[in-house]
Amino acid sequence: MTAQTDQRTSDPFDRDDLPAPPGATGALLRSLLSAHRVRVTVAALVLLVKEAAVQAGPLLVAYAIDEGVPAFRAGDHGPVLAVALGYLLCAALSGVLQYVFVRGAARVNQDVLLDLRGRIFRHSQILSVDFHERYTSGRLISRSTTDVESLRELLSEGLQELIGVVLSFVSISAILLYLDLGIGAVAVASFLPLSFLVRVYRRRAGAVYAERSTAIAGVIVKFAETMNGIRPVRAFRRERVNETEFAALNHRHERSNGDALLEMARYVVGSRLVANTAVAGMCLWGAYRVASGSLELGVLAAAVLYMRRLYDPIDRLGMFLNSYESAAASLTKIAGLLAQEPGVPEATAPATLPARTGSPGREVTFDKVRFAYRTGGEVLPAFDLTIPAGQTVAVVGATGAGKSTLAKLLARFYDPTDGAVRLDGVDLRDLTTPDLRRGIVMVTQEAFLFSGTVAENIAIGRPDATREQIEDAARAIGAHDFIKGLPDGYDTDVRKRGGRISAGQRQLVAFARALLADPAVLILDEATSSLDVPGERAVQRAMDTVLAGRTAVVIAHRLSTVEVADRVLVMESGRIVEDGAPSDLVTDEGHYAGLHQAWRESLVG
Repeated sequence: MTAQTDQRTSDPFDRDDLPAPPGATGALLRSLLSAHRVRVTVAALVLLVKEAAVQAGPLLVAYAIDEGVPAFRAGDHGPVLAVALGYLLCAALSGVLQYVFVRGAARVNQDVLLDLRGRIFRHSQILSVDFHERYTSGRLISRSTTDVESLRELLSEGLQELIGVVLSFVSISAILLYLDLGIGAVAVASFLPLSFLVRVYRRRAGAVYAERSTAIAGVIVKFAETMNGIRPVRAFRRERVNETEFAALNHRHERSNGDALLEMARYVVGSRLVANTAVAGMCLWGAYRVASGSLELGVLAAAVLYMRRLYDPIDRLGMFLNSYESAAASLTKIAGLLAQEPGVPEATAPATLPARTGSPGREVTFDKVRFAYRTGGEVLPAFDLTIPAGQTVAVVGATGAGKSTLAKLLARFYDPTDGAVRLDGVDLRDLTTPDLRRGIVMVTQEAFLFSGTVAENIAIGRPDATREQIEDAARAIGAHDFIKGLPDGYDTDVRKRGGRISAGQRQLVAFARALLADPAVLILDEATSSLDVPGERAVQRAMDTVLAGRTAVVIAHRLSTVEVADRVLVMESGRIVEDGAPSDLVTDEGHYAGLHQAWRESLVG
């Protein structure tokens, strides 16, 4: 998707603008910091004492000028030495306290980021398949990397700047008012235009940083999509097209960064103009008062030093606002993600499946089930279907007929729009996730393998399995010989997506995984469609083993897969138009007979 298309769409998923409840961003930040309340409080107190040590310097200078120098000329060296010693002690104390603060803040910072990344990962895993089909993995990566990094910058640098600036403004204003009411009034009055500049900057920068967060997510999405699809990219010579699209997304990110820098520059120029004008005016007025005898020179010197200290943090305040707006935009994105509810929620009052007796399978019932995707029309009109325990049912039909949707409803990747899918009479929505996943297992066309060893991938179906049980499952499937032939046998790392072994071998590993899990219901979603003839035959032999006695739903792309089925369902436009034994349907003049004849002709051809 190009940047222009992304801006036109009204879908918040496409705009990368997931809605969150009002106040969700602040609530998220408070929840992250609440566990560290004591350490945050201690850090704030340390910074307060450190700021007091820093701000004591000009007062000591004023005392030295007005009291210490005259006493020194009179032969009393005590006041000057006391001032020098006090100044050194204040400098040393501020340095030590700065170290204590940085160390404590760093610990809080890392703990908060660890917590936030964990929340994103955990929540992303429980969100429904529907969510992940609409919200790309690249955006999830952006949320847990660049957006979390924005918060790191705020916590490690921004908060210190904010606390330092606030303490400086409050303490210096109080000291200036104490030294001289008129000078203090000038300082306080200068806050009015500064506060106006801050409000304008925050309003404009908030929109800019929200756009920047979306832009960098677009860059990551495009990069991840291209690298994951590198084979079709090379096969269809998409390099130049991808370069053009990536350049547009990169330019959008560059433009948003430039807009952020421009807003920062406007704020800095305006704030410095206010600060320099206030300092210049105070110096002229103060000099006139010293000349007229209404103001002591030491007080003016201290006031000038304090005024410089008062406005020096303006750039630091700008840096904080920069970090804050960036982090606020990122936290808004993260809060929107964390506010998403799972499309298939956990059961509120879990039910228990009855004990399996006789057949290792369970009865599956589709009770007046209807389904429509959130983004489209109705896919499955209302229908009823019962699959007895232990029966293998093949589902065939043209692409888009609703075969895979039926399988996803049975696996509870989605919940039906109306009606219920039941396992031995229990609504799948009333089962806990562990019970559901133990009872129903799906083997997909892709046969996804994770980075790790062959043994680890087989054991996903049963993490507590012993090596002997893992190898027994592989033998039963017919995968043991090829696994033993790998460089490290069962300890061979299959690498990313199982790329070290062939598609047929990955499918055999997936079947061994399913057999080891020992589910009551097994779903095979076009498990042989991407295999060559030898690979298909090997997988079909494995299917005979893994399907024995279980309830099975086989989504068939190749009709050779139907040979293992007790019953065939023919789907068309989301409806079951034929239902019967393969031997019966093939002799009729219906849809299945036509599909079967076309398949046989393709084999001859």
